[in-house]
Amino acid sequence: MKRMCIGVESFEELCMRAPSLFAALLLTTIAAAINIMEAPAQSGRGQAPTLTRPATPTKVPDEEGFIRRWLILEPIGATGLTDSAVQAALKKEHFPGQLTVIPHDGDKANVEGSNLTWHAVDTKLYNVNLYHFAYALGKPTSNVLFWAVTVVDCPSELKNVRLAIGSNAASVWWINGKEVIGIYGDRQTVIDDGVSKRLTLKKGPNVVRCAVVNGGGATDFCARFLDKDDAPVKNFTVNLGEAVK
Repeated sequence: MKRMCIGVESFEELCMRAPSLFAALLLTTIAAAINIMEAPAQSGRGQAPTLTRPATPTKVPDEEGFIRRWLILEPIGATGLTDSAVQAALKKEHFPGQLTVIPHDGDKANVEGSNLTWHAVDTKLYNVNLYHFAYALGKPTSNVLFWAVTVVDCPSELKNVRLAIGSNAASVWWINGKEVIGIYGDRQTVIDDGVSKRLTLKKGPNVVRCAVVNGGGATDFCARFLDKDDAPVKNFTVNLGEAVK
């Protein structure tokens, strides 16, 4: 049987000439294995590449009307993407006030004995990448439920507008406490994939809330308002108040 060669030397010759090399390699491998085992205890994995912490008190929508500032709760375990499975998951009270609370950055929600944190984020893109959000915090990204809230501050009443959303995967949306739209199944985020019936945004603050359920892989969402001519609505600000202080 021929000997395996590495460069001009045989494997056996290399072992005899440099035993310290293999000892060092063994120690490096053991150290790497220890680091992998310790990894789950780390608080996070670093900065999410598409998300930043808000640096101003208010933010306007982008040129296409997309809302780029949200408060997001760390993910909760959930399974099933059908309408019945998602609605069942949302009817369960995971934390007090889940359909009424307007959180601030750093607030905690007690979910089955674990304190999950609300995070104020700005997205650099039209969509909010929930995979980046969870991964950066060292949290699970599959079989999870995300809650997100934002506050749209209108200088005057806006009639006959519609909430237009997209999500990966299923999502349900509320405005000022009223459910206005839901999309279900294992789907990709498509701009304006779901559009609500016409509604009125009142003068002053309007609370937009969503729940996104992801089965596995990438997960994100996008949202904007369309006027009576289906043009993006842009004459409002997003104001999370103390969330950015």
